[in-house]
Amino acid sequence: MFRRWHDAGTYDAKTKSGGPNGSIRLEEEYSHRANAGLKIAIDLLEPVKEKHPNVSYADLYQLAGVVAVEVTGGPTIQFKPGRKDSSVCPEEGRLPDANQGVSHLREVFYRMGLTDKDIVALSGGHTLGRGHQERSGHEGPWTKDPLKFDNSYYVELLEGETEGLLKLHTDLALLEDPVFRGYVEFYAEDEDAFFKDYAESHKKLSELGFTTRGRTSCIILQGAVGIALAALFLIPVHIYDLNAKMKDFFC
Repeated sequence: MFRRWHDAGTYDAKTKSGGPNGSIRLEEEYSHRANAGLKIAIDLLEPVKEKHPNVSYADLYQLAGVVAVEVTGGPTIQFKPGRKDSSVCPEEGRLPDANQGVSHLREVFYRMGLTDKDIVALSGGHTLGRGHQERSGHEGPWTKDPLKFDNSYYVELLEGETEGLLKLHTDLALLEDPVFRGYVEFYAEDEDAFFKDYAESHKKLSELGFTTRGRTSCIILQGAVGIALAALFLIPVHIYDLNAKMKDFFC
């Protein structure tokens, strides 16, 4: 899921550059410090791309994020295919710096055309996954169950320091600002509201700078598709049979 964010999160609304265009597959971009370790996830999706060469990397990365959220218990996120791959990489420094605070978060997200609600809702995606010291310099999961999508990120954040759980400066910044904190408290109490807002913000992020033309194809997330993508990206691969073929990808 972090790969789809790191691909989309480079968007600049003023210059119409960056965004969910698959450029993170290129060494110039995945070598950026903020993308440390993502080459592993990029390589895991190569077998899927080889079987379905007509699907763009940009669509594949965003679809993997959608599936990861859904199969781990999160909301259903509307997905539109049709993104074009780009060979132009944005300059380094467009993604959030985990060591920064409130003003930095707003600068980065406002540059993309997103809102305070989007900032807090998308931060809730940290309910999945963990930091790795050798990659990002940060170690540990954000929540007690990093393979379950729920509102525990906000609950854990409000509970304060908990041994073994990760809290970055950008996480703590959500408690420092009264507007951000209001959303944190709201989502901690109402998981349904979080799911609704997260799905909307996720879709918005995944479509930054993307305009469909002509007939829009629809995606069928069949069992084999969801299991393969989620296993490749998030869940230990031995749980699933990754030999299942992806079929009926576009209808």
